[in-house]
Amino acid sequence: MINTIRLNLQKVSPEQLFMASIILVNGGNYIYNLLLGRILGPSAFAEAALLITLLLVLSFVGMTFQLATAKFSVLFSGEQWERFRNGMYSKASLFGLITGALVAVFSKTLQETFHTQNAYMFVLFGLGIPLYFFMSVNRGSFQGKQSFKKLSLTYQAEMWSRLLITLALLYLVPLHPGTLVAIGILASFFFGLFPSDTKGLAWKTNQLINEDQKRVNRFMLLTAGYELTQIIINNSDVLLVKHFFEAKEAGLYASLALIGRVVYFAAWMFVMLLLPKVVERQKEGRPTAPILFKYVSYIGVLCMAIVAACSLFPQLIISLMFGEAYIDMAPLLWQYALATSLFAISNIFAYYFLSLDHYIPVILSGILGISQIGLILWFHESLQLVVQVQIMAMIALLACQLLYFFIKKDSGTPLLPKS
Repeated sequence: MINTIRLNLQKVSPEQLFMASIILVNGGNYIYNLLLGRILGPSAFAEAALLITLLLVLSFVGMTFQLATAKFSVLFSGEQWERFRNGMYSKASLFGLITGALVAVFSKTLQETFHTQNAYMFVLFGLGIPLYFFMSVNRGSFQGKQSFKKLSLTYQAEMWSRLLITLALLYLVPLHPGTLVAIGILASFFFGLFPSDTKGLAWKTNQLINEDQKRVNRFMLLTAGYELTQIIINNSDVLLVKHFFEAKEAGLYASLALIGRVVYFAAWMFVMLLLPKVVERQKEGRPTAPILFKYVSYIGVLCMAIVAACSLFPQLIISLMFGEAYIDMAPLLWQYALATSLFAISNIFAYYFLSLDHYIPVILSGILGISQIGLILWFHESLQLVVQVQIMAMIALLACQLLYFFIKKDSGTPLLPKS
């Protein structure tokens, strides 16, 4: 029996293992959110949810360092790679120290702004920021080298440690829940550093040549800009609904958003696989579009399955996730899942073009994505209308991505194999 299991595991590719691992990580993070909501109750959960939101924002910023490291780990080699890697670790650590210090220094201001019971939760969160950015570079190195087993382990270590440590603290330590959640998050960053790719790391090193440094800086600036739009798009609708609607409706919509975003985070794992493969093919002069089609088809099938499930069993899904109190959102569940699906597929295109240094569609993604904020500002008579204008914005975004792709294909850009 054991030999059979080992034989089957040997047949699983690192790519398949990574996809399974990320599905497990997303599931664990969902359980983490749901358990906190049920254990803490609405008032205490509000502070925990604030820290989780800050963690989500941090993850988007960290992706700038991770994707840059992944891309140039494919393009650079030898001494050039060592210089780049050392520089990325140094920059990530310095940026993390400055950001973390600012969060700690202004912890009292953050407490007053978000009406939390104490400021220590922000201080603890700030202490973890340098670790998170260092961890992002480490993950980018594994991603670029397509060391998916090690990459999977870093995500698993972070997720499980945060879940188990936080639950243990909540049951065993008589401190404020917000502080305990912050401790759990901080501890998980330490675990997420393993395994590490820091052998031979040197903090002082020669700089890259000007041309290479310009390429790195350009890519990082565009990626940072795009990640900023991701932060806005993924959180603006919840914040605007909270502004325009009563507390009960805003709470109902927040549950809808949490369930619907399963699609987005499922698509994220394909971005992790897409970027290094596209950069590698571009470096070798091979067509890159087949890789795009492969992952778009994967996420397309996944999205259709999720939207269909949300359409057929909305009440069951909502009652299982949040309880009968949220059942009023059942008719909107499939619509929100559709909007998120369109956004997820558009993201695959955006990161594909970004990996090829095509920045126009990335800028368009930012403009059209942010346009949903304007639509919600104008059309917010009902929650249904809020969801529907997001569908319209995401249809326009995906249409622009497809149009750009076919324009490039017809112009002779080597995206497809020669016929």
